[in-house]
Amino acid sequence: MESVLSAFMAPSDSESLLERAYVDAVERVDDLDELRTRILDAAYEQFCRLGIRRSTMEDVARLAKVSRITVYRRFDSKDTLVEHVVRREFRRYFDRFLIDIEQADTAADRVVLGFVSSLRAIRGNRLIGGLIATEPDLLVPSMTADGGQTLATVRQFVAGQLRREQRAGNVPDSLDADLVAEMMVRISTSFLTIPSAVVDLDDEGQLAAVARRFLVPMLEPPTRGPQ
Repeated sequence: MESVLSAFMAPSDSESLLERAYVDAVERVDDLDELRTRILDAAYEQFCRLGIRRSTMEDVARLAKVSRITVYRRFDSKDTLVEHVVRREFRRYFDRFLIDIEQADTAADRVVLGFVSSLRAIRGNRLIGGLIATEPDLLVPSMTADGGQTLATVRQFVAGQLRREQRAGNVPDSLDADLVAEMMVRISTSFLTIPSAVVDLDDEGQLAAVARRFLVPMLEPPTRGPQ
């Protein structure tokens, strides 16, 4: 099963599952295969109920009310099925994120809303949040021990949003978008993977206050001290 979430990071074609989910969201790619969607829905429910390790292709077929052969015709292995289920959930996360930040009026508000939205969406997702809580040995190492590829993908996404703010004149052109995105993503990832005894991750007001105090100031390049 470790290979399932290795694919989450870096499949054989060198493009991570997370990267493909991001591209799907940005390009608004939709799956029009109803039977495939039905199987993915069943797999999602099955993995949420019993976990990935304990679930079988037969379980998914039974829940989808199709034959095991039908499942294998769409997904040649359990690893492939898990990959596509997880990819779809991250696609939904990116979709929700892009919708949420449109509600904010300023760049600072979008940073705050994006931070809160990200933690809420991932922690609240029955599959991804459930894996972090109940099978951390599957998902967490895949997020932190892949040579930085997962973090790099999310950083690229956040840096792209910051560059949009720069083009709109909302943040200074001198802002190092990649470095700021790196710091924001690392902070968010630490909250997702390491429990906090100080910040209540279920308190969105507290999360917003943390973002406004520590993330929003990153939008202003540091002033130069005396030479």
